[in-house]
Amino acid sequence: MELLNSLLMMLNEMSPYILLGFFIAGLMHAFVPQGSMARHLSGTGWRPVVKAAMIGVPLPLCSCGVLPTAIAMRRAGASRASSTSFLIATPQTGVDSIAATWSLLGPAFALIRPVAALVTAVFGGVAVGKSEHSVTAACDCAPEADVTVARQGFIHKLADALRYGFVDLVSSIGGWLVAGLIIAALITVYVPSDFFSALGSTPIFSMIAVLVIAIPMYVCATGSIPIAMSLMLKGLSPGTALVLLMAGPAANFASFTLISREMGRKPALIYLSSIIIGAVAFGLAIDYLLPAQWFDLGHIHGLCGHAHGFSVFATVCSGILVLLLAYALLRPHKHHNHINTTEMTKEYQIKGMNCPHCQATVAKAIAAVKGVTDVDVNLGSAKATVSGDHDSAEVIAAVHAAGFEALQ
Repeated sequence: MELLNSLLMMLNEMSPYILLGFFIAGLMHAFVPQGSMARHLSGTGWRPVVKAAMIGVPLPLCSCGVLPTAIAMRRAGASRASSTSFLIATPQTGVDSIAATWSLLGPAFALIRPVAALVTAVFGGVAVGKSEHSVTAACDCAPEADVTVARQGFIHKLADALRYGFVDLVSSIGGWLVAGLIIAALITVYVPSDFFSALGSTPIFSMIAVLVIAIPMYVCATGSIPIAMSLMLKGLSPGTALVLLMAGPAANFASFTLISREMGRKPALIYLSSIIIGAVAFGLAIDYLLPAQWFDLGHIHGLCGHAHGFSVFATVCSGILVLLLAYALLRPHKHHNHINTTEMTKEYQIKGMNCPHCQATVAKAIAAVKGVTDVDVNLGSAKATVSGDHDSAEVIAAVHAAGFEALQ
């Protein structure tokens, strides 16, 4: 009963902010064309790097979603430096996770988290730019789907925003959010209050321990919030919590491997080192330079299971979020793009899809190919069934430009 109560308390604290974040994320997806971003991220120097970081901070993409996006931008003309900056900044935070951070960890964390992501991303991007001795020309075949989106009316864009925010995005991070809430509830209820007291007295050791755990694993920016909160309630320092919030979403072996393949070993090492150095530096600054009361969780009501009751508004938001999560987790992971089915059908093996966001990106890229009348992308089998009188080479090129690989 105590475990369920703790889980419900955290869900009630987060749900209104998460729903607001999903809505804002959907608006950004529908009204800000991704293809146009690459044009602002080409060239050398620090300006494209800063632009990439500033674009990436509010975007609600997890690390598996940001990889194909960044690769597509790179192939569309973005520099290695700005692509690295985008890769570092984007998965660490987003409008949804900033809102959720405010709800559970307070305003100080909610403000410092995007600042840390921005600074770390600029540092990593500039470092990659300095290390480059030659620039390889990128493919200029940007995804064409954004042109179609740009011509849609306001109502269609709004519908696309709601579908992306409350269906596609929930599908992308829903599993990690549920896992984060359950892990946080288990820690809150079953881990003794003084379990982490020894590590908490020496933050640098606790930060190293968190890095060792966080880098191989993966947790999304929003799902990491309740885990960080529960660890703080058990004695870990606020700075250590920030290390988890930065390194957990941004760094994992899958990301490192793909970045090494696409941009080279050196940029990948700089990418990983920047995240580690930035996370530890900001963590130590929080623990030793900033007032401790800024990060006191006592003033945030309902965190320890001692709430004064559930508010009607928060309970309704929690109910809506649970329904969205249930739909996202139980629905078949199949993406259709129906126009007019013809008798000509070809099947392609798609490599690199990790989540529904990747699935939707592939379907959108293929649908933009001339002659395609129907697209069916299956995430489970990693196959795309394409109907219409189309050129297979154009489909493969479109998938490649979107950041994935296609084989017929």
